[in-house]
This record gives sequence, C-alpha cells and structure tokens, in this order.
Amino acid sequence: MTWSKKSWTTWKFRNPFRGGGDASVADLPTWDDFETEDPVAVLKRVRHLEIRTRRLVDQIFSGEYHSIFRGQGMEFHDVRPYVAGDDVRAIDWNVTARAAEPYVKTFVETRELVVLLMADLSASTLFGTGGKAKRDLLAETAALLIFSAIRNRDQVGLVLFTDRLEKVILPRKGRRHGLRLLRELLEFRPEGRGSDLSQPLEQVARLLRRRAVVFLMSDFLFPDPTDALRRVAGRHDLIPVVMSDQREEVLPPVGLVELEDLETGRRRLVDTSNAGVRKLFEERGRHRREVLSHIFGRTGLDAVWLETEKDPAAALQHLFKVRLKRRSSGGIVAGPNVGARS
Repeated sequence: MTWSKKSWTTWKFRNPFRGGGDASVADLPTWDDFETEDPVAVLKRVRHLEIRTRRLVDQIFSGEYHSIFRGQGMEFHDVRPYVAGDDVRAIDWNVTARAAEPYVKTFVETRELVVLLMADLSASTLFGTGGKAKRDLLAETAALLIFSAIRNRDQVGLVLFTDRLEKVILPRKGRRHGLRLLRELLEFRPEGRGSDLSQPLEQVARLLRRRAVVFLMSDFLFPDPTDALRRVAGRHDLIPVVMSDQREEVLPPVGLVELEDLETGRRRLVDTSNAGVRKLFEERGRHRREVLSHIFGRTGLDAVWLETEKDPAAALQHLFKVRLKRRSSGGIVAGPNVGARS
C-alpha cells in the first residue's frame, strides 16, 4: 500500500466563476482572521465549553473513563529487607550491596493518571464546510478529555504542534489548570502552517518519564507516521483522534471550483460536474482512510474517527465502552480503530 500526501491533501474551496472578481471569492479563514479576537469572547467560549462538557462528563464519561484508564501499572515505592518467599527478581542489588543483606523493591499500583493532549494546529485544521472547522472539533474534543481527567483528579497537559513543536504545557491537576489549557488552545497562534509528527512525538517521548495516556488529535495530513507512532506507543497508551470533514472525501457537483491547499497555498482548478473527477476524489479519500486504518492496525492502536458535522461525544464514548468490554473480558473483543466510520 503506497503513501502519497499529494493524493489526500486538504483543500480550501473557492469559486471564482460565481459573479467574477475577488469580491465573489468566499475565503475560508486563515490565522490572521483570529488575531483580533476579543479576549472576553475567548473567555466566554471557554466558559461555554466548560459548562457543556462538564455536563456530558458527569452523565456519560466518568464511569467508563475511570474504569478503562486508571490503575494502568505499578510504580516503585520503597525497599525493605528480603523475607523468605519474596521474588528474587525484585531484589535491589545496589541497596543489597551497600547494606550487606538482601533488600527487595516494593511497588504500588498507580492510581493517578497522566493524560497528555497533542493538538495539531496546522493550517489544514482551519478547514470545515458544515459550520464548524476541524479546529472547533478539536477544541470540543479536548474539552471533553480535559474535564474527564479533572473529574477523576488526574494530571492533564497539552502539546501544540504544526510542522514543529509550538508549545508545551506540563501536566497538572485542577480546574484552573484545565481552563488554562482550553484558553491556550483557543488563543494560541502557531508560527508554522504545515504539519509533521516526527519532532513533536520525539519531544513527547523525552518529556514523559512515566506511562501516560496520549491523545493525538490531528487530521493526519502528513507523510507516513508509522515510525513516530511506534516510538511513543511502545511506552505509552497512544490514541489517535482523526478529525475530518465530509468535503475531504466527497465533492458536490457545483461546476468549476478552484481548490487551494491551506498549508502550501497551491491551487488547482477542478470541474466538479465531471462524474469521473468526483469518483477519483472519493477514491482518494477512501484510500487515505484505508492507509491510516492499516497503520493504526499494524501499530496496535485504537483510533477515534471524528467528523465536523457530528458530535465527538458519541465516538469517544464508543471507544471507552469497547475498551471497558475488552478489559473486563480479559481479551480483545474488537480490533484497532474501534471508532472508525464504516
């Protein structure tokens, strides 16, 4: 299976043949459109997200979240003298050498979880055709995960990236910290426009010293990320959250349309009235999804697939329920990509 970024790049819709002239061009937003946003308006959006998501968390998320993510491992606690029957593999040889008698390590179950949200702020996330951009979908999803973590007294942090690492906010607890994460997510203006996973994931691998749940929220419009995903998934619980818009896979028959790549500025004129062109576009969209599903499958990751015209809560809840069922059965009841669209 081949990988081609060109075949599934997100495009910005323009129609220069509707009335003529630049005045008829309906541009989608760029980062410049957000520069003058009133800070008071941002705070209102943060508050709105908090009210809405806290209600959802209380109603449907708290039980599943608590059951599938907590108690994920053991942490070193202390050492004590060896007694008959102890596992010899637990002997701490450094302490034993200093004390001249055997000591063993003791461990406790880790009840406190570290949650890290990785948010893709590349220019392609500004795309959306159903009244909501992918970046709005990202903010709603992040809010659900942030308040689920806060509700369960876990630490939550945020990594913002484009084709570079833009900003890191270390995991902490508390409502005030959660509101800060949301405000940063809504206000932050990245320097980069492109997208690349390699550097951000490498930084995260070095940053996290203990096992964490990492939600990677992106439209995944970059070259094959398999190697970068494996480096993080080998130590952490990595969950890809794939954001998409219906017009990335289906073109409406509206005649000649100029399409623009939001990340590179490249443009192409497309005749959407041609059934063959629309079919090719749909095939490329399906190919993109199949390639991603294949990558997540061979990497052993559970992916969540989100669409701008749908509520993200249902897809997240489905992931939680499948994982809960898998854990309670002691085996695999569903393969990776449990949130994938059929």
